[in-house]
Formats: sequence, C-alpha cells, structure tokens
Amino acid sequence: MKVTQILLSTVKKTTTGIFGLAVHPNPRPHLIKTYNETLQVLARLPEHAVYRQSAEALTQHRLSIAEATEDINEIEKGIGAGQIEEVILQAEDEKQLAAKMEEWKPWEPLEEPPPAGQWNYDMFKE
Repeated sequence: MKVTQILLSTVKKTTTGIFGLAVHPNPRPHLIKTYNETLQVLARLPEHAVYRQSAEALTQHRLSIAEATEDINEIEKGIGAGQIEEVILQAEDEKQLAAKMEEWKPWEPLEEPPPAGQWNYDMFKE
C-alpha cells in the first residue's frame, strides 16, 4: 500500500457529497448485517423463484466482498455501485423488497387466467 493510500484511509469522511445522504458512522458492520438479514428473508422464498435466485446470488456476492476486507474503499470498488452509504441504501431496499415478495408470492399461479391474447404483441409488428 502506498503511503498516500494509508494516510487517506485514516482520514474520516465528513460528507458523501450527496444531498440528504449522511456519512454512516460504521458502514461495514451495518452492510454485512443487512445482507445477512436479506439472505434470511430470501431463504423463506421457494428455491425455484427466479427473484430469490437472482437476489440471493447478488447479495451473497456483495456480502463476500464486504467480508473480505475492512477497507471501505475496497468494498466500494469491489461492489461498484457507488459510495458505501449508497450501497447500504440499496441493501436495505432489497431487504424490504424481499419481504414484500414473500408477501406477494409472485411465483404462485394467477387467481384468474389472463384474457386471451393479453401477451400477444403482434399488433406492434409492421
């Protein structure tokens, strides 16, 4: 690690530079906790549910990055989705969505079959 990187890593961030988004005082443990809570919710969904499969894969990937290092800059770089505070918001949103998906059960059959031709888009072809 270069001396400049070491010095910069010891400086505390005072602002995110994003209006309304405060600096998180201890982001890594919060992020790891949120990812683990999301995985617990996702585990209650059926294994065949496409939402579970994709959200679980993304969450596990990001969790492995957050657990691999304590360096916030490395976590941000590895996840590639903005500042750690933005990543935390994304993780919290995913956890809420997973709970909603558990409630909505989109993998179950429709209560009423769709009208004939509802998914036919031939009318848009020239």
